Amino acid sequence: MTILQSLTPPKGLRVVVTAGAAGIGQAIATGFRQAGADVHVCDIDPAAVDAARAAGFAAMLCDAADPDQSRAFFDAARADMGGLDVVIANAGIAGPTASIDDVDEAAWDRTLEVNLRGVYLAARYAAPDLIASRGSFIALSSVAGRLGFALRSPYAASKWGVVGLIKSLAVELGPQGVRANAILPGIVKGPRIERVIAARAQQLGQSYAETETQNLEKVALRRMVAPEDIAAMCLFLSSPGGGNITGQALSVCAGVEAL
Repeated sequence: MTILQSLTPPKGLRVVVTAGAAGIGQAIATGFRQAGADVHVCDIDPAAVDAARAAGFAAMLCDAADPDQSRAFFDAARADMGGLDVVIANAGIAGPTASIDDVDEAAWDRTLEVNLRGVYLAARYAAPDLIASRGSFIALSSVAGRLGFALRSPYAASKWGVVGLIKSLAVELGPQGVRANAILPGIVKGPRIERVIAARAQQLGQSYAETETQNLEKVALRRMVAPEDIAAMCLFLSSPGGGNITGQALSVCAGVEAL
């Protein structure tokens, strides 16, 4: 089988997705399961966890930014699957929409805790398993991890931090066979971006429709991407075709030029 014949992951991968019961995480988890993987997900939303279980996923309630809860989740997934091959650190929050002088310390800290410390904890608890399996670690950053983002400084800072962490992990773990990459989604369709656009519209004193149009005017293809687009990149990076890709910050964004 040639590389060009191997652009989907092999069956039987042992996969973990944080915040995998809704939104982008759900699309990623579903994509891997459809590809024949054994998938464990966690989420902070009890209703989402219940829905994931009802859909047949192994799902656990977990705040990905909490060390004890994160450790317990990875321990449970490891015990059930016998190891880990792919870890998707997807948990993230939007954080506040406000000028820097109006961002309070608690909102700043929580954004960094979830978006950056959550990735660190996933890497910390998964590293021994990924070394054993010569596996793949993928973290969700954002186009805000390569661009400035007015009124969203905590979010942008956290997502730039994810890219730095991933590049460091790629250098640190690469000699042991582990690949580490970041995916930088753009404007992803769904309830979360609707809340973000509404908050920004309110901050700017304009309509939702006007704010959405302004956002899309900064995108080369003038459209949003779908959660499944992010899932497709995760699947590719976990396939033989992605076997020599590491230390990269890969935008899946329809060409976002500014924020």
